[in-house]
Amino acid sequence: MEHATGTSADGVAAVRTDRGAEHAGSAAGRADGAADQIASPHPTDEVDDLVAAWQAERPDLDVRPMQVLSRISRLARHLDRERRSAFAAHDLESWEFDVLAALRRQGAPCELSPGALLRATLVTSGTMTNRIDRLEQAGLVRRRPDPQDKRGVLVTLTAAGAARVDAALADLLEAERALLSSLPESNRRTLADLLRTLLAPLDAG
Repeated sequence: MEHATGTSADGVAAVRTDRGAEHAGSAAGRADGAADQIASPHPTDEVDDLVAAWQAERPDLDVRPMQVLSRISRLARHLDRERRSAFAAHDLESWEFDVLAALRRQGAPCELSPGALLRATLVTSGTMTNRIDRLEQAGLVRRRPDPQDKRGVLVTLTAAGAARVDAALADLLEAERALLSSLPESNRRTLADLLRTLLAPLDAG
């Protein structure tokens, strides 16, 4: 009897021990899972919520492109806000910066034909003529006859225009560095390469 009772007690103890170990293991697993979520290097954002909602509502559709392109769209809005802020600090609108920057990138004497300017800024001929007129009135560019084309003119950046666009560019680059501050330099290079691969055929088309 004593042997049977001892065996029974041992069996109950063993079951309790097993259950205790199982409970401890489950708790440890939950703790590990929580720790993994806290330590995750990929924080969630609004795009994750958007994609999850569409996946739930339309499981028949592949919504993975949103993971990339919705983020690009949102980044573009943040960049546009920073651009406008940087340019406004120097009394420039975005289109004014675009024209002045196209000229400044040419190097001395920083000039282009109106046709080259409209191709660089992707606007119509009428729009470009109006913009050159306004920039000339502000003293930021000037027109001069094209020595290679008697009927043509060249648009030249003035000293005031060069100073204005250089200062605005410096502020813009500072804002852009802040936007990228969460990415290490190696990741920035990788991202730039991936975006180039995505964009190049679109620009070529």
